[in-house]
Amino acid sequence: MSGIKHGRRKGSVRGMHGAAQTDFSLPTEIPLGMQLADGTDLRQVTVLGRGDWERIQAQLNKRQIEEARIQKLKEEREQMKLKSKELVKNWGNTIIGSRQRKLEARKLREQKEEEEKCQIDIEEAKFQAEQRKEAIEKARTQQYYQTDRVKGFHGALLLTEVLKEREAQVELKQLRKLASAGRDKEWLEKSRYQYEASIQEDQNNAAERIRKAQENAAFQAAQIRQHLKEANELSENERNEGDQLKKLAFQYNTEKERLENMRREERRRMMEDNRQQIVDIKRMKEIQKQQEEEENEECRLFADAKRKMMVLRAEKEEALQKEKQATLEAIREKLGAQMKQKIDDEDDRIGKATEEIESKKAREDREKEEKMQRLIAEAAAHRQEQMKKLEDRKKRERMEELEMIQIRQEADLIFQKNEEEKMRRRREEAQKLSSFHGEQAESRRLKAEAERNHQLALDQKNIDLLAVEEQQFQEYANKVIEHCAKGGRNIYPLKKAAKEGAGGGNGPIFLGKGGLRPSYMVCDNTGKQLPSFHGDSTEETKRAIYGKSHSKQRLGFVW
Repeated sequence: MSGIKHGRRKGSVRGMHGAAQTDFSLPTEIPLGMQLADGTDLRQVTVLGRGDWERIQAQLNKRQIEEARIQKLKEEREQMKLKSKELVKNWGNTIIGSRQRKLEARKLREQKEEEEKCQIDIEEAKFQAEQRKEAIEKARTQQYYQTDRVKGFHGALLLTEVLKEREAQVELKQLRKLASAGRDKEWLEKSRYQYEASIQEDQNNAAERIRKAQENAAFQAAQIRQHLKEANELSENERNEGDQLKKLAFQYNTEKERLENMRREERRRMMEDNRQQIVDIKRMKEIQKQQEEEENEECRLFADAKRKMMVLRAEKEEALQKEKQATLEAIREKLGAQMKQKIDDEDDRIGKATEEIESKKAREDREKEEKMQRLIAEAAAHRQEQMKKLEDRKKRERMEELEMIQIRQEADLIFQKNEEEKMRRRREEAQKLSSFHGEQAESRRLKAEAERNHQLALDQKNIDLLAVEEQQFQEYANKVIEHCAKGGRNIYPLKKAAKEGAGGGNGPIFLGKGGLRPSYMVCDNTGKQLPSFHGDSTEETKRAIYGKSHSKQRLGFVW
């Protein structure tokens, strides 16, 4: 790497070419102006050139630069592609232009077809709406015709038509009777001639029938003979076929018996094989059991051998121990002999050792005495400390008991306050519940009153609807009655069926019940309806007694 370095140059000393060159280090003291604020020596800073810096950055960011270059190439290709498309999209002599024109033509055609379909759908919707309207009107009309009152009126209309037809038939019968008064003789001659002609025709027909019967009998006899011959041939064929079937049946039974014997033999052989397999399995189980017993016996023998080996090992170890002990005894005896030889030389040392031992023993006794005194003092201090701790603990427990009593008293006071608060809340809840019950009773009363008003409104609407239906029925009945009266028909059944008041009864009209006309039955086994007439004298008597009042009218009763 080439770089620019500041400061003194380093190099070889003059006259040292070819020999070991010595590097001169910079002086430890940094000159003024050659140091940065953080203490960096500018003489140790390397300054890179622009080319070197760009090369290092390119080497470090090689991957990112390559990805940016590839991305730029992709963007350039995409821009060229879009530019090419923009350039050729309006050309008419290309495949894409032709396809675009076809797509636009297809789009226009589909749009036109869709508009036509929408128009057809609108027309179809209008037509279906008209059809639904007609169907609804027809259904309403049929439903209106299915009501009891209209059905009764139509029954009366049918009765009127029947009466009209009956009158026409009676009139026709009278006219035919008048027309046939002078033609009886002519009809008698004509009938006698027709009778004789019919007799002659019957005789001819009888002769023809006899001839055909004879021909039929001869044909049937020939047919019977043919049938007998065919029956004999059929019976012969059936007999031969029966013989063949018997032979085939015998062969079938023989083959079936042979197959059955083979199957029986196969089953017997399979049974023997199964028994042999069972015996083999039992034998294998016995062999396996014997092997297991042998293995158990081997394990037992192995355990006995192991036990014997352990006994032998223990005996061997004991023998080794005895041998070792004997060796030690021999060594001890040898050392004793050697020590005996050295006793004379060690008397002085023994005396010194004895003195040392006695002084050591005295010192140990003194240390033991001091240690005992220290232990007694520590025990006394510990006993005093434990007694103090016990007194402190008793005082603390007493204080805790007093605190616990105070806490219980406070808890009792809090519990009493809580109970009083609970009683207060219960009283408030009872008052709220009482007011809530009152509000519920009032709401139920208002709801019942609203329901009663609603029911009265519904009844009034029903009465209005019945009045409208009665008006429509009367208009329809009056039109039918006028038409029948113009046609010369008996309109009494129609007037009777069209009288005011639905229900079809003979009782009075209930004005407060939508103009209903109920039926009243007699109180006997006949169950007939009471008549609707009443005398004027009764009305005069009631008017004389009670006066003219709506409340004194007949309350649905008939007399």
